[in-house]
Amino acid sequence: MTGRAVLVTGASRGVGRAVATAFAESGDRVAIHHRDSAPLAEQLRDSLPGDGHVVVQADLADPDAIRTAVDTAAEQLGGLDVLVNNAGGYAPHPIFETSYEQWQQHWRRTLDTNLVGAANAIWCAVRHMRERGGGRIVNVSSRGAFRGEPGQPAYGASKAGLNALGQSLAVALAPYGIAVATVAPGFVAPDVTNEHLKAPRGDDLRAQSPFNRVAQPEEIAAAVHWLASPAAEWASGTIIDLNGASYLRT
Repeated sequence: MTGRAVLVTGASRGVGRAVATAFAESGDRVAIHHRDSAPLAEQLRDSLPGDGHVVVQADLADPDAIRTAVDTAAEQLGGLDVLVNNAGGYAPHPIFETSYEQWQQHWRRTLDTNLVGAANAIWCAVRHMRERGGGRIVNVSSRGAFRGEPGQPAYGASKAGLNALGQSLAVALAPYGIAVATVAPGFVAPDVTNEHLKAPRGDDLRAQSPFNRVAQPEEIAAAVHWLASPAAEWASGTIIDLNGASYLRT
């Protein structure tokens, strides 16, 4: 199956950018989603190999905007075969250093974007996939869903919820030929600021893995690309850890 129609959320930078590039390099047409980084998204669109790539915009915390973005992507790409739920965000909110009002705001925004936004994107996307007889959904979670995120608990909870969402829908959507899988990365180089990667913090981050480094976005993109392939249908429901053995779950 070549020349597929692919929507990647949060595709203007980091892992999403690498994912969009991987699909374009294999001959697929890509819709590059962004929230507020149009110049980066447009630059990526213009640099991708092949033709027919498009840019769509939406705040994933806005259900109407998500529906418009997914439907626009499907219209401009001539359908939709693959959805990669990569977009997400977090902000530190330690429980004893955050006011109650700030606590509410962080939880609401994080869950609305990382979990409910992804669920809404799936709801919209599968309508188009069903018309084509099947499709692929790949969710980008985090090792934080398993080991916890003490400084940003809403982020860890949202990613744990995303894991459960993916497994639930893997069962619900299989009769329609739609496979759903998840990757759970650790730290990825472009996803943390330069300040994080400077010593001593950067040394500590790299030392979490026995490889003494953090991931490159292309490593995550390679796994996402495979999970979206026809060969990976039997991986539906799986969660693949991509953290360089920095966290091992049993």
